[in-house]
Formats: sequence, C-alpha cells, structure tokens
Amino acid sequence: MLETPAELEELQALLDASLSRSTSHLRSIISTERTLTADQVTQVLTGMCTLALSTVTAKGEPRISGLDGHFLHGKWHFGTARDAAKARHLAVRPAVSAAHMRGEDLGVFTHGKVEILNPLDGEPAADWPYLLTYLKDFYGEDLFDWDNDVVYYRLHPHWMAVYAPDFAKLTAAPPNPHSTI
Repeated sequence: MLETPAELEELQALLDASLSRSTSHLRSIISTERTLTADQVTQVLTGMCTLALSTVTAKGEPRISGLDGHFLHGKWHFGTARDAAKARHLAVRPAVSAAHMRGEDLGVFTHGKVEILNPLDGEPAADWPYLLTYLKDFYGEDLFDWDNDVVYYRLHPHWMAVYAPDFAKLTAAPPNPHSTI
C-alpha cells in the first residue's frame, strides 16, 4: 500500500461519488455491503493485476485488450509496446475503460483518461523516475529498452466502482498445497 492519506481520501471520494451517480440497476449489484473502501481497495490491488482495457479506433469502434496493470497511489498504471494498436489509439483518443476481475469475488471498473508518463518527445511525468524504478524492480532491469520499446500510462479516473462481496476472502492467505491437514 503506497497511498498517502490524501490519495486515500481522493480515492474514497471517487468511489462514493461514482456509486451515488450510478444507475439503480448497478447499485442493486454493487451495494454498500458489496463494495470496498479505498483502504481495502489498496490492500487488494497489489502487485500486477491483469486489466482488460478498452480503447476506440478512429472509426469509433471499440477495441479491448489485456495488459499488466499496477494500482499505485490510487490510480492504474500500465504499459504497452510503442507500436501497439492501443498506443496509437491512446495517442489521439485518451479516453479508456478498464476492468480487473477475479471470478465472482472482485470486479474493479474504471472510466477515465490516460496520461503518457514517458513520451518519446517531451518531458516525462515528474514521478516517472520513481515509477520506472518500481517497474524495473518488478519486471527486471533488462526486460526491454525502457526508453524506446514501451510507453507507460496513468489512468486518471472520473468514475470507479468496485464489486466485492467478501473482503475477508480477498485478503485470506491462499491454501497451502503442501499441507497434510
């Protein structure tokens, strides 16, 4: 959990506002009893989380793809190859939707706009050196040419909802496959 108190407060305000302005149908599924607080979200979304990311083509057609997501400081961060179709889409249409789901136990749904963290032309984000260190520690320093091969994004959400009927189940230690009990 890397979030500051201010980041947790901002995330909680987003979660509350998003749910309050959602349809009655969605609120019947994601109720106050079946969601998480900002603090709980940051306890559950650690390490790499597979995201389904939706972008839009120039013709307005939706495209979805999977990628590695990292929930850091209350926002999703993800990367892709600089020559990937989604990178071309995001360069001109930065609006995205992202979903992280773990069966019927967890669903995190986010809509917002992306910020390029390490553009080829121009200044990187102020916190890019910190994020790059985190990513190299996670993936390995020599995975690829971090400056030229990949582009990283931060998703600034304007809406986020979390479905989680059992927080304790999400934080329970996985069963030991070697246990004899």
